Amino acid sequence: MRFNYRDANPQAFQALIRMEQYASSTDIDPALKELIKIRVSQLNGCAFCINMHTKDARKHGETEQRLYLLNAWRETSLYTAEERAALALAEAVTRIGDAGVTDDLYESVRAHFNEKQFVDLIFVINTINSWNRMGISSGMEPGDYE
Repeated sequence: MRFNYRDANPQAFQALIRMEQYASSTDIDPALKELIKIRVSQLNGCAFCINMHTKDARKHGETEQRLYLLNAWRETSLYTAEERAALALAEAVTRIGDAGVTDDLYESVRAHFNEKQFVDLIFVINTINSWNRMGISSGMEPGDYE
């Protein structure tokens, strides 16, 4: 690890914790939140978070097959329409500079989630993106997270 961001700036760490607390409190299905966290972490290349959230997803009953295929979710029918909409949003928000969130994507997500849930999904996505950026920048590596 390059540095311990918790020790270097406890206030910044607490700000991330508050974001995580809100993201955890939403009524978005916890298993879906874990899929989002894993997929965003895959896109960003955050090994620490991929390790953590695949373990958490298993605790929520996620199958090995769905975890293994998450990076190719569009190529399989193992994910529900709701999950597919949320994963597409996660990718679009993570790569916001590529194409933004198109009207078609917005409508796809809104077919499964109300406006508050749409905002909550974006918040979950932004929170894991923030954790990824902190973890990668500080040099965190997967460890013994349980």
